[in-house]
Amino acid sequence: MTKAVWFLGAAALLATSTGCLIPIYSGDPIRRAQELIYTSEDLRAITDEWERIWFLDQPSHMTPWRTHGGIL
Repeated sequence: MTKAVWFLGAAALLATSTGCLIPIYSGDPIRRAQELIYTSEDLRAITDEWERIWFLDQPSHMTPWRTHGGIL
């Protein structure tokens, strides 16, 4: 009986909370905006780093038109 009451109490407590139990960002709006900007800049830099690692940021030496490749 006590386990069921404890479980219902925990479920009610978790159901009434919104978001994560431990907040990632600050409650201060100015500081929170700064933290969100830093996070978005970090996520944007991931794609640049990925392209640099796989050499996708190099210029293409392929011609923009199809060539035959043989003697005409």
